[in-house]
Amino acid sequence: MQQVKSEAFFAGARPVDPRTLPVPARRSPLQRVSNRFNRALVLHGTGLRRTGMVLALMVAATAIYQVRDHIGLGVTSLGSLAQVQFAEAGLSVGKIAISGQTLTSEQAIFDSLGIMPDTSTLAFDVESARSRIAELPAIDTVTVRKTYPADVSVVVTEKTPVARWRVDGVTFVIDAGGEQIGEDGGAYGDLPLVIGDGAADDALVMIRALDHYPQLQNGLVALSRIADRRWDMIYQTGLRIQLPEQGVAQALGKLSNYQTEYQLLDRDLTVIDLRVDSVVAVRPTKREDAEPS
Repeated sequence: MQQVKSEAFFAGARPVDPRTLPVPARRSPLQRVSNRFNRALVLHGTGLRRTGMVLALMVAATAIYQVRDHIGLGVTSLGSLAQVQFAEAGLSVGKIAISGQTLTSEQAIFDSLGIMPDTSTLAFDVESARSRIAELPAIDTVTVRKTYPADVSVVVTEKTPVARWRVDGVTFVIDAGGEQIGEDGGAYGDLPLVIGDGAADDALVMIRALDHYPQLQNGLVALSRIADRRWDMIYQTGLRIQLPEQGVAQALGKLSNYQTEYQLLDRDLTVIDLRVDSVVAVRPTKREDAEPS
């Protein structure tokens, strides 16, 4: 770098009155804020933009939440309008075929379908209807199909009833687990009848035990649960056989042998008591004394 002597610099200098020099203009508060904002935007622009986006989303979410009822009402209205339009176009459900039910009424299945006069085939929700029907007590499996333009078919398979259970004057049909699957309307009169509180829970065990002794089932009209601990067998003749709490299978085997050898069930008896393992007690039928001639 070339050096310049101070003599040469001062040779070109001239005196100046300091009062005539320009004074820098003072910045206003708004300009200072603007400058600070611009500086922050340059240094922290990415973070500020992200913060702004989050705030904007929060405001939008709050606004949507406040008008949610109006939006839901509008969507519902549009859906109803679409239903009507489809129905007027000939796509309303017109034929419903239901099959496979015995214990379940057609009305119960129809109500579970949820079909209204203006329900269109397009809008009908097959899966929701199937789920509702499957919740009915007697239903084991169900298939729901819709066939365009206007048909809906329902095919059900009901649970297998194993017995009738009479309690509080009402007779139900029950499954293997003792669950009620419908009231007995007379279609299952051939099923064993169990009576009393708790009878449904243990019915299948007793029924299966009797399956080994067919001759003990002749004339048997009911199995009565006593104090939810043991069973009595009741016959058409009025005979009552009292079984023990434990060792039911052995008691039935003993009774079957007595029937084979002595026709014990055909005797003029009202009670055969097998509650004690080593004893067979009987109570003869009481007969009134004959009137004098």
